[in-house]
Amino acid sequence: MSNKMNRSQYTAERKNLILAFVVGMCGDAILSSITMSEVSFSIFPWIALVLAVQALYQEYLRHPVSEDFPMVGLACFFVGAFGHSAFVKAQYPDSGSNFVAIIVVLLLMIWIARKMGYWGKS
Repeated sequence: MSNKMNRSQYTAERKNLILAFVVGMCGDAILSSITMSEVSFSIFPWIALVLAVQALYQEYLRHPVSEDFPMVGLACFFVGAFGHSAFVKAQYPDSGSNFVAIIVVLLLMIWIARKMGYWGKS
């Protein structure tokens, strides 16, 4: 029973990390559409942001949060935001360089992998 509960908590934490990534990506998409003239306005990032935040809140109410989750969740949020920023800047090179965004994403992904136990010891 303990193993089943542990697996359920692990699945809930992974779901929360994915939702934090989606929230970061949607937030940067909305900010890009507001601040960059090359990026056209779309209602879909707003809809996805509202749904992801609602799902994240519902998961927060259902399952307790572990100690390391707030920092890893914030890192996933920034991976989504900086990843989308690098993608937009790759599409529109006149808007600036995406080098810093790519480096930040790679460093955060390495840190997340170490914290989650996928790479090295935590």
